[in-house]
Amino acid sequence: MSKRLFVKGNEAAAMGAVEAGCRYYFGYPITPQSDIPEYLSRELPPLNGEFIQAESEIGAINMLLGASATGARAMTSSSSPGISLKQEGISYMAGAELPGVIINISRSGPGLGGIDASQSDYFQCVKGGGHGGYHIPVLAPNSVQEMYDLTMHAFDLADLYRTPVMLLGDSVIGQMKEALIPNPRPVRELPAKGWAVRGKSGAEQRVVKSLFLGDGELEAHNWHLHAKYQVMKEKECISEEYETADARLIVAGFGSVSRIAHTAVTMARAEGMKVGLFRPVTLFPFPEKALAQAAARAGKVLVVELNTGQMVEDVRLSVGAAAQVSFYGRPPGAGSLPSPEELLEVIRKNYEETAR
Repeated sequence: MSKRLFVKGNEAAAMGAVEAGCRYYFGYPITPQSDIPEYLSRELPPLNGEFIQAESEIGAINMLLGASATGARAMTSSSSPGISLKQEGISYMAGAELPGVIINISRSGPGLGGIDASQSDYFQCVKGGGHGGYHIPVLAPNSVQEMYDLTMHAFDLADLYRTPVMLLGDSVIGQMKEALIPNPRPVRELPAKGWAVRGKSGAEQRVVKSLFLGDGELEAHNWHLHAKYQVMKEKECISEEYETADARLIVAGFGSVSRIAHTAVTMARAEGMKVGLFRPVTLFPFPEKALAQAAARAGKVLVVELNTGQMVEDVRLSVGAAAQVSFYGRPPGAGSLPSPEELLEVIRKNYEETAR
């Protein structure tokens, strides 16, 4: 067994990137994610890697695009306003089918906002925040261990589907410290990068682009991307369930709030309430089939988010008429994290309504 370490979530993500073979990082400082570039600025040079603090977030995402086009494993990271600035480049990478990993340790907004824990970037990350009809896989860890493991998984997904992949955390997950077991990167069969640009040294010409001007070319390319997203929906959904088998009420939450909800559900069970927890780990593709099955058994879903209601829309689309959906949100602000006791009260109210 690997040695247990005590590290921050941000550091765990950086460690996972190094273990996954990432040797190129481009970024710009912004709280609460600056531990990631700090760690990689120290660790990449001894590994013959490259760390570049770009002149801006826009510069960083375009450096990632360029490194990715050569077939290298590369990443960037930022927090919410910085991710907004990267959206054009993310769209270009999705259109050119370039792999790369983007970490968003989100902060509050809109606008400059602050560094409070927030889940208000859900729409931006999951629905394709840049121009054009595209999606990218979005992974939502809820522990330091998952920051490490899912970062490695993100690099494999990126190469498997030739797509940018985002890891979505917040200041709670990024800044807290927990035990971490730095396991070796899982072995996964991945396609050869025969598309990668290698230069002019006698090699065949390779063109990486998102510009398609021939008659019908762009439409065909968009249908190709759409088909790829459907494959992701069938093969790459990840979710976690807790006490859902006999539940009459399912609490749904992702990321940091799912940890609080887990405690509240345990407290509700101690009071005799049949309550369970459903946690999406992939926000895109959203685990709609698994949620629909759990919701149909229970009949009611309570969605908890650190915003005024975003993932709840995907929950409603997933369960349809099979279950009633209610929502409890806490938008960013001082003391925006709900306590387990606060969520227990909300659970109690919703559970009593199921008995009427």
